[in-house]
Amino acid sequence: MPRDLIKNYMNKVPVYVKSGSLLTDVVDILLHNNLTGAPVVNSMKQVIGFVSEQDCIHQLLVSSYHSEGVPPVDEVMRTEVVSISPEDLIIDLAKQMDNRRPKIYPVVDNGKLVGLITRTEVLQALKDAVLKAPVV
Repeated sequence: MPRDLIKNYMNKVPVYVKSGSLLTDVVDILLHNNLTGAPVVNSMKQVIGFVSEQDCIHQLLVSSYHSEGVPPVDEVMRTEVVSISPEDLIIDLAKQMDNRRPKIYPVVDNGKLVGLITRTEVLQALKDAVLKAPVV
């Protein structure tokens, strides 16, 4: 497989959620962009968390049952985020995804969010590699 880099396939205008956003606004962002999750960033675009559809479903269910109102994303997000570098190899990410790791990865360079890559982009890269490979 060619040594294709993440930066060649990542979305360079990543969808993200701002710290402090209400969970209902997070749901709107996920639905509008057809994503299953998104990184949460601070005012300096540093990734401080990740929120998924599953996190939102759980919290909105609990909040509606207990009539607690809408919490900010900071109360729901996961703070242990698996991110990658734009210089990482697609093949390495594909291997991680094969072991059922996250479906969406924030791409971080010098501590800041610079992209987002999903299984869709990785699948495209793998398909491209197969089509470019010489038939033996």
